[in-house]
Amino acid sequence: MKWFLKVLKQYSDFSTRARRKEYWMYSLFLTLFSFVVMFIDTTLGLDFNMYDVSLGYGWLYTIFSLATILPSIAVSVRRLHDIGKSGKMLFIIFIPLIGAIWLLVLTLKDSQPGENKWGPNPKEVQAG
Repeated sequence: MKWFLKVLKQYSDFSTRARRKEYWMYSLFLTLFSFVVMFIDTTLGLDFNMYDVSLGYGWLYTIFSLATILPSIAVSVRRLHDIGKSGKMLFIIFIPLIGAIWLLVLTLKDSQPGENKWGPNPKEVQAG
């Protein structure tokens, strides 16, 4: 949970590095919270319907998504910085299928050892 809160506090930090653990723990909690908010939307009857079929999300999920989109982009850019790539590599997601797979592989890579142009390795800073 501390990783999720750390990312939310650094919602506008696009210039440092985020280690793999920070990125994936944030992603895990974001997914869990998203399901909880969708469940609440459905339970309270706030979910959107299209052609009499529930979409599974509503106003609460929409607000939650808007509130977490900037921190999500920021942690993704910092994760790319950690492996030595520019944040512009995030645009790779727009290449159908291959882009998503490539971005997944990049986020799974280990941190670039030592310092790079985006700062010191956060794994070495925490260990030391």
